[in-house]
Amino acid sequence: MISVVTTVRIQDGKTRDFEQLFVRMAAKVKANEPGVLVYQLTRSRTEPGVYKMIEFYRDQAAFEAHAAADYFQASLVDLAGLVAGEPVVEFLDPVE
Repeated sequence: MISVVTTVRIQDGKTRDFEQLFVRMAAKVKANEPGVLVYQLTRSRTEPGVYKMIEFYRDQAAFEAHAAADYFQASLVDLAGLVAGEPVVEFLDPVE
């Protein structure tokens, strides 16, 4: 399994647009990507405008398929107009 946590800070006044973008993306992921086990957006309770996306993929192939999906690539273009700075992506290994 591959786990990813991405932290993004969204520009003032654009959080609603970001949340709507993610909800649309999550629906496409759920409908088209059986290898994505979790695709969840969370909002910080302590830092306004900060979100963490939590993603679990069955394997490397599922992760690569997600990254290559047309709708994911298109969302990156939309995301660029909403973020305040570079997203921080962290890959995590499960402890078993």
